Amino acid sequence: MNKATEAPRLSDRQRLSWLRLIRTPNVGPATFRDLINRFGSAEAALEILPELAIAGGAGKTVRIPSTGEAEAELETAAKNGATFVGIGEPDYPPLLKRMDHPPPLLAVKGTPAVFSLPPVAIVGARNASLAGVKMARMLASELGRQGYGVVSGLARGIDTAAHEGSLATGTVAVLAGGLDRPYPPENIDLLGEITAGCGAAVSEMPFGWEPRPQDFPRRNRIIAGLSFGLVVVEAARKSGSLISARLAGEMGRLVFAVPGSPLDPRASGANGLLKDGAILVTEVADIVEAIAPLTGAAIQLPPKLEEPPDFGATPPPLDSDRERVIEALGPAPVGVDEIIRHTGLHPAQVFMILLELDLAGRLERHSGGTVSLLLGD
Repeated sequence: MNKATEAPRLSDRQRLSWLRLIRTPNVGPATFRDLINRFGSAEAALEILPELAIAGGAGKTVRIPSTGEAEAELETAAKNGATFVGIGEPDYPPLLKRMDHPPPLLAVKGTPAVFSLPPVAIVGARNASLAGVKMARMLASELGRQGYGVVSGLARGIDTAAHEGSLATGTVAVLAGGLDRPYPPENIDLLGEITAGCGAAVSEMPFGWEPRPQDFPRRNRIIAGLSFGLVVVEAARKSGSLISARLAGEMGRLVFAVPGSPLDPRASGANGLLKDGAILVTEVADIVEAIAPLTGAAIQLPPKLEEPPDFGATPPPLDSDRERVIEALGPAPVGVDEIIRHTGLHPAQVFMILLELDLAGRLERHSGGTVSLLLGD
């Protein structure tokens, strides 16, 4: 790539501040973006963050990771052969930065060049049938031979088959825990093959983080965000693969499904997706035909950063303004534009109040940019 057009890289100081900010409780990708937009840098946001949380009604002081703790995680990453890549940097996955609220920092181990391949996700049942495993491996292998990267979640069954089928051509494993805490344990060797070859492993979670059940939907969101389309090969009615498919659909990604026997409960979820309009897959040509028109120039688009409201155009919110916004909120998700119209407040004031509530742990963000109030016990 021409150095004149290469995206800028974070300085060591910026990367440290970014890591401290994203590891702060109640700071997710959306809040991180809003803080940077409002205060100009992670360093400035860290200074004002405790004050904002108190204004939002936090019951206790926000614990911001120290510089030493962030340095220790960066050192752990280096010892594990990984790096933290910031959104906008050259090695950040191109499609991921085009999803709603992408991870500001992504831990990456392996070969970042795999992100330049047009990516397709393949997911499915952990207790997959032999036929399902063979199908996933065949699809992954054929996609790899045709120049596509294959994304999956390193789980047993279909995920494992997808990675194995694309080991030689380029595969990305998305982890629910830290990169040093792969799950399941029996896939540790597979992960080593992926990162030692032409593939990569990624995670938004801290090093040392043991994956919990609630972390897998977050992983599934990244799997969907990394890919032009997501293929489901065997999935029960209630499975993580269907969560991935729903997230992919919400992001505007293509959703594919391999049909299965109506007598096999492992096929009921995939068959249900087909009834709901997913693209039927019986061979790799079904995937390539739909995805090929999306590849090329589209993947090279720079990240679209939302323009923040002009915070200098209006005074900071008053307590009465906060009360009006909180009164407008409830457990049902509503759009920010609706809150602005309902309260009559300046957009900058509403955004600031929502940011305060978020940092205080009182706000929940939903897909489509909607928000709701987290009600106390």
